[in-house]
Amino acid sequence: MGAKIIAGVDVGNSTTEVAIAEYFNGFRFLGGGLTKTTGIKGTVDNVVGIIKVLKETTASIGISLNDIDLIRLNEATPVIGDVAMETITETVITESTMIGHNPATPGGAGLGIGTTVRLSDLEGCPPGKQVIVVADLDVDFRTVAEQLNRAVARGVDVQGAILKNDDGVLVANRLNKVIPVIDEVEYIDRIPLNMEAAVEVTAPGETIKVLADPYGIATVFKLTPEETKLIVPVARALIGNRSAVVIRTPRGDVKTRRIPAGKLSILGARQRFEVDIQAGAEKVQEVIESAGKLEDVRGEPGTNVGGMIERIRHVMSDLTNQPVHNMKIQDILAVDTFIPQKVQGALAGEFSLENAVGLAAMVKTNKLQMQEIAEKLAGELGIKVEIAGVEAEMAVRGALTTPGSDRPLAILDMGGGSTDAAIIDREGHINSVHLAGAGDMVTLLINSELGLDNPGLAEEIKRYPLAKVESLYHIRTEDGSVQFFDKALDPRLFARVVILKEKGVMEPIPVKDSLEKIKLIRQEAKKKVFVTNAVRALQRVAPHGNIRNVEFVVMVGGSALDFEIPGFISDRLAEYGVVAGRGNIRGQAGPRNAVATGLVLSYEEAGGIN
Repeated sequence: MGAKIIAGVDVGNSTTEVAIAEYFNGFRFLGGGLTKTTGIKGTVDNVVGIIKVLKETTASIGISLNDIDLIRLNEATPVIGDVAMETITETVITESTMIGHNPATPGGAGLGIGTTVRLSDLEGCPPGKQVIVVADLDVDFRTVAEQLNRAVARGVDVQGAILKNDDGVLVANRLNKVIPVIDEVEYIDRIPLNMEAAVEVTAPGETIKVLADPYGIATVFKLTPEETKLIVPVARALIGNRSAVVIRTPRGDVKTRRIPAGKLSILGARQRFEVDIQAGAEKVQEVIESAGKLEDVRGEPGTNVGGMIERIRHVMSDLTNQPVHNMKIQDILAVDTFIPQKVQGALAGEFSLENAVGLAAMVKTNKLQMQEIAEKLAGELGIKVEIAGVEAEMAVRGALTTPGSDRPLAILDMGGGSTDAAIIDREGHINSVHLAGAGDMVTLLINSELGLDNPGLAEEIKRYPLAKVESLYHIRTEDGSVQFFDKALDPRLFARVVILKEKGVMEPIPVKDSLEKIKLIRQEAKKKVFVTNAVRALQRVAPHGNIRNVEFVVMVGGSALDFEIPGFISDRLAEYGVVAGRGNIRGQAGPRNAVATGLVLSYEEAGGIN
């Protein structure tokens, strides 16, 4: 029998990878490649991406697609991530019962309390009256300042001003009395007049204290305990801001609608558990781990988590052409996070950060689904296709091609949707586990916590370091170092936080958060997902469930290429005395291509082609 060409194909959540080798009394690897996965992992839509990467790779190594004798696929398991809120309280406010606002460049300083009065009506205000002046739409900053100064000279107690245009500093600099001045109020014509109002502005670098505290607002407006509960979203929306205005209209009709977070029913091999999402991610994860091998997870009907779980089931049912009741969830990863919720009744689109629990769920499919992929691929290419084995076990075989590695060895295969772990002992016995939650979950958390509504941008924030453009000729990177430029940067980047991409490309991030906050959100998201999953995965495969019985860990998969994740995991595993590092598959592919390489290598154990 002559030489055979074997292709190992690893269908991942984000990428589809291939390794091609010639086999004749041993393997000679010819090359490898990757492309973006088409469709949801583990569905027939994957075939398009598989064919694409096979064509590209065979062309790059100088052979024909028809030269391949056998294609070996991994057993792919779909993973879908979604978010369940801890509690959603939607406060529908009519007649602007409470309004919060935070412009970027307010003027003046202090806390002002008074009745809202239109600028054109200021002449009619008697001396001694405490007022918050609302500037007319068509009046420029000089006229506003002149009229405010005349009113103060007459004895009117002008406590603050609210402007539509970005004129806060210009007006404040021309006043004879220091007052807080709020600007950039887009819907200034909607501000109710003759109502109680409070305006607060602090010095640059400081944050407001009174209006960012529900009890502070309650003190200003003499609210009852029940009224104080209703203004919590406004106060939370203003935490960390430099300025704010809150207006109270007693005629407002406040209605609240609460959607409970709900409970998860965990059906384990040992017994059934229930856990309330409001208990937080740590408690959810504790219950899941104590349940043993999961048989299914269900959400309470009529709740946020119930809706999320059912969406996952229906999406997978549609994709796999299987009944909804056959969709069984085999793993859940829960992490604590925050979701920006729009404050109803606000005048400038304020958001309140609500506690949330992010969930990554893994839906268990049967081998029949993978068989459909194999049959369709074989039918289109005319090449024999077989399903070779579990991803983690294949990844171990691939990881052992890393120079300097040997049995016993543990691997962490970190991709887009799942984190796999496996350990191989000296005799070659492999124990593996497949867990929900990886790179896609990190992207989801970044997107949610920064309120981006742009998964593509969140993905880039995850992948690249940050910098602050401090002048048109220099930037300060997130590690504190300064980089200078001979040519001026794009003026649109000035004073912005940017993503440092390849080839010197800088992409501005359209949020007001500081570099330090964006960096913290990015790093915490990675730790919540990858460090948590690394520990729980290794605990499941380690001898006697003790990570200290593991000596060496090789990290593979696309997320092992990240500039931070391997370091976070290495630091955490060092506490157990474990040595961890990135793999270098076949001594040349880095941490990628482990599963695809393992699929090829396992061919020899499978006994060859019939």
